[in-house]
Amino acid sequence: MITVNPYLYFNGNCEEAFNFYKSVFEVEFKYIGRYKDVPQAEKHIFQEEDNKIMHVSLPISSQITLMGADNTEVHKGNISHTNFSLSITADTKNEADKLFQKLSVGGKIKLAMNKTFWGSYYGIVNDRFGINWKISFETN
Repeated sequence: MITVNPYLYFNGNCEEAFNFYKSVFEVEFKYIGRYKDVPQAEKHIFQEEDNKIMHVSLPISSQITLMGADNTEVHKGNISHTNFSLSITADTKNEADKLFQKLSVGGKIKLAMNKTFWGSYYGIVNDRFGINWKISFETN
């Protein structure tokens, strides 16, 4: 089976963001590595020597792992979190409310959790790191 895992890039605050997501989803990191820990033989790929995150993985379900890194020379370019959303379908209405509430701390609620015309319980929040989240619970 093919899986798709979101990979998020940050401008130096990846660790802060992933500690936040760790508390939201109440799970532990599978891996967290820093650029300074890259073996000398691989420094030609990642030349950074600091505490920035080279890779972090956080399993948020049995099928999905949220991954991330700090933007560096290797990943040159502007970071924009405006052209996508992460969509989470909760198992219960209470779980949907809990995730939405936690993700909205310090962020901006775009659409409060509410029953929709298509039958879902649904809301949209932009978290304090600029990531768009769509939270839903299928009521049908």
